[in-house]
Amino acid sequence: MEYNTQRKKMELPEYGRSVQNMVDHALTIEDRAERQRCANTIINIMGSMFPHLRDVPDFKHKLWDHLAIMSDFKLDIDYPFEIVKKEDLVMKPEKIAYSNGAIRYRHYGRFLEELVKKAAQVEDEEERKALVKMLAVQMKKSLINWNKDGMEDQKIVDDIREYSNGSIDLKVEDLRLNESVRYNNNNGYQRKQNNNQRKPNNPNNQKRKQQQQH
Repeated sequence: MEYNTQRKKMELPEYGRSVQNMVDHALTIEDRAERQRCANTIINIMGSMFPHLRDVPDFKHKLWDHLAIMSDFKLDIDYPFEIVKKEDLVMKPEKIAYSNGAIRYRHYGRFLEELVKKAAQVEDEEERKALVKMLAVQMKKSLINWNKDGMEDQKIVDDIREYSNGSIDLKVEDLRLNESVRYNNNNGYQRKQNNNQRKPNNPNNQKRKQQQQH
């Protein structure tokens, strides 16, 4: 028995060994017209394998690209589209430029810092207050994750003022963070529970227990 691991590696295994064998056969056809007809037939078979993608833009173009890839770009035919180049498949992506700017407070990260700056630019007062409060709650969570002992809300107010260069001047009373979230020692946040007492026992259950004892 011959295993797939012993066979020639397929560039696009999603089409299966049978389609790859068809492509290999097309490479052996000497007559150009016949080779072209064979390629067209292979394209039709490849397209029928993914009928749900027929309405995808450039679907046909991608099929011809795949045919060229499976033939290792050796299939000499008239392609109806400009196919992908072999060197384009092995090109290394361009390096992404990373910002070298220092992060003021790492427990908040750069994203929160930028959001506070954006919030300071919001003209509508009510919208700005709502946005600042949401950011303050997230900053509180980040601080508590960083320091399990918790932090005073005044620290959040001071940091928001610093991030906004003084344009957002808040008081602790404006945020009321302690009413928004409470830190749970089991690494999370939970809403305040107003009732931790046990419910009173059902009198009928107590009466039933007494009858059983007698």
